Amino acid sequence: MSKVASIEIEGKSFELPLVVGSENEIGIDIKKLRAETGAVTFDPGYKNTGACESAITFLNGEEGVLRYRGYTIEELAAKADFLEVTYLLIFGELPTQEQLQKFNEDILQHSQVDEGMKKIVNSFPKSTHPMGALASVTSALTAFHPETLNVETEDEMYDAIVKILAKFPTLAAWTLRRKNGEELTDRDPALGYVESLLKLMFGKTGESYEPDAIVTNALDKLLILHADHEQNCSTSTVRIVGSSQASLFSSVSAGISALWGPLHGGANQAVIEMLEQIKADGGDTTKYIDKAKDKKDPFRLMGFGHRVYKNFDPRARIIKKSADEVLDQLGVEDPVLEIAKGLEKTALEDQYFIDRKLYPNVDFYSGIIYKAMGIPTDMFTVMFAVGRLPGWIAQWREMRLKKEPIGRPRQIYVGENKREFKAIENR
Repeated sequence: MSKVASIEIEGKSFELPLVVGSENEIGIDIKKLRAETGAVTFDPGYKNTGACESAITFLNGEEGVLRYRGYTIEELAAKADFLEVTYLLIFGELPTQEQLQKFNEDILQHSQVDEGMKKIVNSFPKSTHPMGALASVTSALTAFHPETLNVETEDEMYDAIVKILAKFPTLAAWTLRRKNGEELTDRDPALGYVESLLKLMFGKTGESYEPDAIVTNALDKLLILHADHEQNCSTSTVRIVGSSQASLFSSVSAGISALWGPLHGGANQAVIEMLEQIKADGGDTTKYIDKAKDKKDPFRLMGFGHRVYKNFDPRARIIKKSADEVLDQLGVEDPVLEIAKGLEKTALEDQYFIDRKLYPNVDFYSGIIYKAMGIPTDMFTVMFAVGRLPGWIAQWREMRLKKEPIGRPRQIYVGENKREFKAIENR
C-alpha cells in the first residue's frame, strides 16, 4: 500500500503522508496541508476528521466491536468491576491486586467533600437541572483544590485523578438529594465504589441501607459500558478544553455540559419520555410500531439502532440480561416498563426491524433499569456522566502526557467582503 495520498488543487498535485492505526485504520495526515497549499479541509461535525492518535478505546461500528485498551467490552463486563476498568482506561493495564487496593484506598482517602461544597449545592433551587448543578460543582472543586490547577508531573496528575474520582459520585448523588430536598450525606467508607453511590442516592439519614446485589451488579455493568466511547462529543470537548492546559476538573466540567445535550447523553431520558408519550396515548404499542414504519410519519422509536453501530450495539446484548434481572428482582409494576417490554419483543421479532438492524440499544435498556431503580429521568444523564468519568480522565491524561497542541479548528469564511464604515447618521 502506498504510504502517501495524492491531492490535486487548481492543477497542482500534492502528496500527503498516511497514518495507519494498529487496527489498520487509515488517516491522511493534513498537518501541513494549509501551509503547502493554502487550503483547509471542510468537515462539519468532524465526522471524518481524526483529531488525535489514541491508545484507549477501539470502536468498529460496522462490526459491533468495542474494546478498552484491547480488551473486549463483553469480557470486561463479565469479569471486571467498574474500579478495575477505571484503572485500565486511565493507566493502560488491568491492575494487580496490590495496585487496585492502593487505588481504592487513595480514592477513599479523598472521598470527603468540603463543607463549602455543600453550601454551594444547597444554594441551588430545587428546580435546578441535575446536570447544570453537576457541571457547576465539578468546576467549583478547583476553588477547594487549587493544587490541581497546574499539574506538571505524573504524581500531581495522579493526585488530581484520585480526587475527582473520589468526590464525583458524591457530587452526582447530591444533585438528586438536593432535588428531593434531602440532607447531603457523605460516602460510607465501608461500601464499595458502586454500592456507596447507591447509598449516597437512596440512603435515608439515620436509617440503615443495604444495596441490593442484583441492582448493584446491574449498575456496575452500566457504568462499565458507558466508561468510554472513543472521540464522541463530550470526550472531544474534554480533550480540546484540556489542550489549553485547563485543569482536569474544569475540563471534565466542560465534558458534562457537552454530555447534557439531548443529542448526546440525553438518549436514555428520551426513551422514557417516548414510553410516557405512548402510555398517555393509551399504551397501544402496535400503533407506534406502525408509526415508526411509516416513512411519512415524523415519529421515531427512541433507543433503537445507533448512529455509530450499523449492525448491533454490543453493549445492549450485555445489559439486556441485567435489565431482565433488575425488573424481576424489584418486582416493579409500571405500565411504562410493560410498554418497553412490548416494544422490545416486537423489535427483536419483527422482520422490518431485523432487516434494518433496528435493535434496542444500550440507551433503551439503561433507561429501563434507571426507571426501575427509581432514578428520575433528569438524573439519567448524571448517571451517564458517572460512568463516563474514567474515559474523560483517561483521554485528558493521554492528551497531557503526549503534550498535544492546543485545539484550534479552522473555518471557511462565508460572510461579507470588505466594507466601508458608515457614520450612524448615514446608515
